[in-house]
Amino acid sequence: MSEQIDTHQKALQINLDSTKYGVFAEIGAGQEVARWFFRAGGASGTIAKSISAYDMVVSDAIYGTASRYVSQERLEAMLDREYELLVERLASTRGQNTRFFIFADTVAARSFKRRDETHGWMGIRFQIEPGAEPSDIIMHVRMWDRENLQQQEALGILGVNLIHAALYQHSNPQAVINALLDNLSINRIEVDMIKFRGPQFAKVDNRLIALQLVERGLTNAAMFMPSGELVQPADALHKKCILVERGSFRPITRVTADMLTRAKAQMVQDPNVSDQDLLVMVEMTLKNLNVEGKIDHQDFLDRVDLLRTLGTPVLISNYAEFFRLAGYLFRYTKLPVGIVMGVPTLRDLFDEKYYGELDGGILESFGRLFRNQLKVYCYPLKDARSGAIITAGNLQVSPHLQHLYDYLFQNKFIEQLRDIDESIMSIFSRDALKEIQSNTPGWETKLPAQIAEMIKERKLLGFKG
Repeated sequence: MSEQIDTHQKALQINLDSTKYGVFAEIGAGQEVARWFFRAGGASGTIAKSISAYDMVVSDAIYGTASRYVSQERLEAMLDREYELLVERLASTRGQNTRFFIFADTVAARSFKRRDETHGWMGIRFQIEPGAEPSDIIMHVRMWDRENLQQQEALGILGVNLIHAALYQHSNPQAVINALLDNLSINRIEVDMIKFRGPQFAKVDNRLIALQLVERGLTNAAMFMPSGELVQPADALHKKCILVERGSFRPITRVTADMLTRAKAQMVQDPNVSDQDLLVMVEMTLKNLNVEGKIDHQDFLDRVDLLRTLGTPVLISNYAEFFRLAGYLFRYTKLPVGIVMGVPTLRDLFDEKYYGELDGGILESFGRLFRNQLKVYCYPLKDARSGAIITAGNLQVSPHLQHLYDYLFQNKFIEQLRDIDESIMSIFSRDALKEIQSNTPGWETKLPAQIAEMIKERKLLGFKG
């Protein structure tokens, strides 16, 4: 990582750079960003205009009407309008030797009226050369400080970090991400979505950016759609019924796909679940992505390319325990949540060694997991040695926990998946991966046909043909 400089030094460096000139447009608590540049001195060398359209009527008159004022839609309208005006007014006099930029944010911070979760949108549009087509960095943030003044301070620091990184480190998006929380921490502010777009970032894969947000500790979870487009999780998950499958997906086997299909078919039979409001997604934790002690970015991209065939959003998280994943989903919905897992994972769920850090141990973890209509859907296992089929109905856990398991099963917090094809029950992804890498005849039969063809065509996951 590069040597960290403080916020004042960053603002002053930009102010003293005569090749950069821009506009600050801020709505709400984000007005703190421009203040750093005024306090640092020499702001006349950087700021062409600072505007805060705080009143909704005034904001609409400048940027057009919006369904929500703290939204990506409003942020993009601000960037569009202010960049258009800046170029129109100054291109003829300064355009040949100046790199123009627009910084904008729209934020709902804590106040005497607002005590719920607070958040905002922040972005910069900038040129890398005088007269060049601009590029954008847009991000969504959540603020965790308990007081309004602390939130404003954190936003101001984050805004300066974004501007400085965009202007001086744009050739390396990873460096931009690393710089965002300089002089901050995730305990104060979280960046749960960021998009790089425009000619400067034509080769940037935003799916990899989502992974790096979690890897670098800017957020505990990031989400993207099958198309690869990053989304703010709150928008995607808000008031949805959710079905999620966790895994390494290395590779996607017939069992992987069947688990989602069977769980969805069973979940929509619940009278509280609407098929139209059901979001099916897959999740990979950093642990799932770890291969031989590290996360290989190309391996990650290969896996998410294969996951596109399932047509589901992908969540990347740092939630090793299921109750933490559930708590994250409960932020955004109180509707039913389903987690589908196989017998081995369900058995691990009842292993007390995973809950040693909790004062209440396994009981506390289950109290946090099995609420808000959450259910675990269990996919059966065919024992390789005996041929016996193990289901949620006959699974045995530690004797002193069997009564707890029976209670959860009998009250339908845990449900057995039905109508499973017995012929595929013994397929395991680790075995399929070994067969792919050694090109064992018949490995293709363990995978959906489209997945097998992609692996052969693109030589993925170590397949050499």
